[in-house]
Amino acid sequence: MRQPVTPSRRGFARSMRADATKAENILWQALRNRQLDGLKFKRQVPLDGYILDFVCFEARLIVEVDGSQHADSQRDIVRDRHFEKQGFGVRRFWNDEVEKNTDAVCLAILQAAKGRG
Repeated sequence: MRQPVTPSRRGFARSMRADATKAENILWQALRNRQLDGLKFKRQVPLDGYILDFVCFEARLIVEVDGSQHADSQRDIVRDRHFEKQGFGVRRFWNDEVEKNTDAVCLAILQAAKGRG
């Protein structure tokens, strides 16, 4: 599923990995190295002009961790529809949700992934 990515987009994704939010770091610790039921997640992946917080290509599942700036975001709705048309499922969680209840978030991600498999 490799696609050409511009050097500026790749650099932006790298900087986002280096400057992740607390919630993104917490969730990454739970998802990395196939720790969630053997699912392979990648983080801050550039795809189709967007940068995905987390993606599991084998389950075709995108996971986004959002702050308050994403509340009622039309851009996010357009983005989610774009990826749903590509066959991906999209799950969004609030930063606060990840920080306070990581186990429940991971369970929801696992259920979403298994439902797509």
